[in-house]
Amino acid sequence: MRRGCCFGGTTLHTLKLATLPSLSPSSRFVLNPITPVFRSPRAPLRFSPIGRALSSAPAVQPAAPSSSKVATKTISDDQLAKPQWNASIDFKWIRDNKDAVATNIKNRNSNADLELVLELYTKMLEIQKEVERLRGERNVVANKMKGKLEPSERQKLIEEGKNLKEGLLTLEEDLLKLTDELQQEAQCIPNMTHPDVPIGDEDSSTIRKKVGSPHDFSFPIKDHLQLGKELNLFDFDAAAKVSGSKFYYLKNEAVMLEMALTNWTVFEVIKRGFTPLTTPEIVRSSVVEKCGFQPRGENTQVYSIEGSDHCLIGTAEIPVGGIHMDSILANSQLPLKYVASSHCFRTEAGAAGTATRGLYRVHQFSKVEMFVLCQPEESDSYHEELIRIEEELFTSLGLHFKILDMATADLGAPAYRKFDVEAWMPGLGRYGEISSASNCTDYQSRRLGIRYRPSEPPSSTPKKGKGNIPTQFVHTLNATACAIPRMIVCILENYQQEDGSIVIPKPLRPFMGGLERITPKSQ
Repeated sequence: MRRGCCFGGTTLHTLKLATLPSLSPSSRFVLNPITPVFRSPRAPLRFSPIGRALSSAPAVQPAAPSSSKVATKTISDDQLAKPQWNASIDFKWIRDNKDAVATNIKNRNSNADLELVLELYTKMLEIQKEVERLRGERNVVANKMKGKLEPSERQKLIEEGKNLKEGLLTLEEDLLKLTDELQQEAQCIPNMTHPDVPIGDEDSSTIRKKVGSPHDFSFPIKDHLQLGKELNLFDFDAAAKVSGSKFYYLKNEAVMLEMALTNWTVFEVIKRGFTPLTTPEIVRSSVVEKCGFQPRGENTQVYSIEGSDHCLIGTAEIPVGGIHMDSILANSQLPLKYVASSHCFRTEAGAAGTATRGLYRVHQFSKVEMFVLCQPEESDSYHEELIRIEEELFTSLGLHFKILDMATADLGAPAYRKFDVEAWMPGLGRYGEISSASNCTDYQSRRLGIRYRPSEPPSSTPKKGKGNIPTQFVHTLNATACAIPRMIVCILENYQQEDGSIVIPKPLRPFMGGLERITPKSQ
């Protein structure tokens, strides 16, 4: 059975934090990487959110736990048992829409093995049918045993029942193993893709909109590293000695700037109807997986904690996505709109070069994330709302940026569609990604087990009684309101002055005690 399927998109490495036995001299923290994953199905021809592949039709999952209940598989005593969980996948829809799913897998450069999934599904149906047949025969034998029988005939039935029981146990074990393998393979299938998404790699992404224009400088410009050094705003050398490369200390006004960006962003998003949250920054690895990241594997971006089933979050999307896990929401509760402030941790495996220097790509950073749970028919409009909020925030800070409709090969597995925002960073001499907004349809909710009960049953299948209204999976969306380090890069580089000072954008000044500019300490 193939494990570790590649889910495209953000890969959140494995931080192995050994558990500390109380005050033991040998206790220590070990940092090692882990790998995130992204995948899902949803349909272009408006099939259904995560494309019926994980559709509202009942999923065939014999002898398996419900959508996101966790069952623990026993391993050797010195090994941590791996949690097992099942997504609510509509295998029949995948089989019936094989060509569309295959094309989607190809367009997204996914390594999901559709043929294997269909082969396993067929085998599962065959074994399931045989199990039902043997159960029926066992019941017939049991009923015969209730009547008056000759001793020889009773003994014959006892032997027949024993053989049926043994055969049934073997088949049921095979069915459980096959179901688990089918789940593991099917969970690698990415979400279906919005029909308007450009097909191809990142270069095929299209520009939806450009906002503002680059600042005009009449003097030689500096990058944020040089500005930060001259203004004594951060220290990478000391952080490298303490924690390693790609860590940093913020100092002086940079600390105030980080806090101002966080508070200003949260307040602005709250005005737009979002509920503020701070989140756990350590979560169960199963929750990371259900949100579309693979917490263990090569080149992962997730830090996992050695000796436990926990990981550090790479984005608040993960704990916010899990807040309603395994629940049925009332129709009146939707939409649920959250804005979460958290620290984020990423291994940034494979990241190197001048394009990632300084604050642009680091292992730990602060971020403000927006997250929406809504009814399926509303997710497209909320996706537009999220990118509009991002545009308003970045425009009010006076940034020049472009909004991209990302191509299929650049989509993470959960994303049905993704818009990226890239801002001009004059010191780096290029555009750099500062935000993204993704519509994940029901990819995550099918894995997290988040449903809602509509007010009225679908018109196509009217049923009497409120209790008979079938539940549906919600759609989830996420968007970065402010990735603090990259926003600091933008502000320092775009607002630098000839005298070496930095002008603070007006919206942030009230959150910095009225400070209007950062000046060289000699001044």
